[in-house]
Amino acid sequence: MAFQKNHSLLLFLFLTLLGLGLIQPSDGQSYMYQRFLRQHMDPEGTGGSDGYCNLMMQRRRMTSPRCKPVNTFIHESIWDINRICSSPNIQCKNGNMNCHEGIVRVTDCRESGASRSPNCRYRARTSTRRVIIACDGYPSMPVHFDR
Repeated sequence: MAFQKNHSLLLFLFLTLLGLGLIQPSDGQSYMYQRFLRQHMDPEGTGGSDGYCNLMMQRRRMTSPRCKPVNTFIHESIWDINRICSSPNIQCKNGNMNCHEGIVRVTDCRESGASRSPNCRYRARTSTRRVIIACDGYPSMPVHFDR
């Protein structure tokens, strides 16, 4: 429990430093970083159930104006993800060379197909697996979940 509180405190501190301008990403990078956090980060969550996906997808604004077909929530600290950004570069799906890979705990949420926005319904699958994340800027920060 104390471990999770420390991670939350560190995330809060990092975001505070970012907000105070002590860490200076570009405007585009900052937007993409904030979007990455909103869409993919849930360090204190454990995922695992369809109800988790239904709730999180709605809370994180991915069910309107249409249901986002697939989304992955990462259950690691932002520090672990930033560590992935410092691993060797690999090629992204789009051909860019700013992707990095690591192994993390995730919940993959896949739309069930039998729902309509904003009441989207999802199936959950939780696992520990290899992910690929695009990172940009200095310091290098996650900006896109590639796969």
